[in-house]
Amino acid sequence: MTHFKLSPKQKAARVFSYLFMALCVLVALFPIVWVVLSSFKTNREILSNGLQLPSTFSFSGYKQALEMAPILKFFVNSLIVSFASTALNVFILAMAGYVFAKKKFRFKNLIFGILSLSMVIPSTALMSPVYTVITKLHLYDTKMALILVYTALNMPISLMILRSAFAAIPTELEEAAYIDGAGFFRTFWQVMMPCAKGGLASAAVLAFLGSWNEFTFALLLTSSTSTRTLPLSLSYFTSQFSFNYTAMFAAITIAVLPSIIVFSIFQEQVCSSLTAGSVKG
Repeated sequence: MTHFKLSPKQKAARVFSYLFMALCVLVALFPIVWVVLSSFKTNREILSNGLQLPSTFSFSGYKQALEMAPILKFFVNSLIVSFASTALNVFILAMAGYVFAKKKFRFKNLIFGILSLSMVIPSTALMSPVYTVITKLHLYDTKMALILVYTALNMPISLMILRSAFAAIPTELEEAAYIDGAGFFRTFWQVMMPCAKGGLASAAVLAFLGSWNEFTFALLLTSSTSTRTLPLSLSYFTSQFSFNYTAMFAAITIAVLPSIIVFSIFQEQVCSSLTAGSVKG
């Protein structure tokens, strides 16, 4: 086995690259670690020296957060809305992505371009028309309103990912299924969907994160605690109890942990799908 000896310049470049990556990791993780550690401190410790470790790890901040605001109710609402909108988004956009990737019809590229361009429309420009439509459908202050809106908001990125995932599947598999007598829907469900599971996982994770962290439309389309989601509970919490930093940081930790856990579990599928188009199953 041949070993190549690095030159001093190459060694210096490698060391610099490792240092740069370590700095990026530190910058990304420091706010999260700081918030989590601060949730175990007292107000006095946070205000006196925010960078020091907590003297004792106490869960009093979490207890206070749960008593001050209906966080558990908002947490359950976020779970329902996020999972429902993610499932609906992936189900609909998987079919659309398959058609755009494998079928030929007039104005296909134009329609796909228009749908993709919706990604660059700012959410503030959509507030008035979305509010008008939701109120006319008598869905204001309901979970269904958030589910439908979040499904639509995550459409562009899901469509791009799923189209790439289906396009990467060899056409011969589809043709073989048709030759064996499978129809359109059977080919889609039993042949194409399993092969595109990497893209499906990526689209699902990004749709879930987008729905879980969304704030603007949750504020616009809801008004009661029975329908509001976790990001809104943090806004309510900080506006009413901003003096209690321990409880505030505990509430933030409760809010961000699920999204971190979900992305950590599926990060390989997300990264590979965004870079290569899909992970063949």
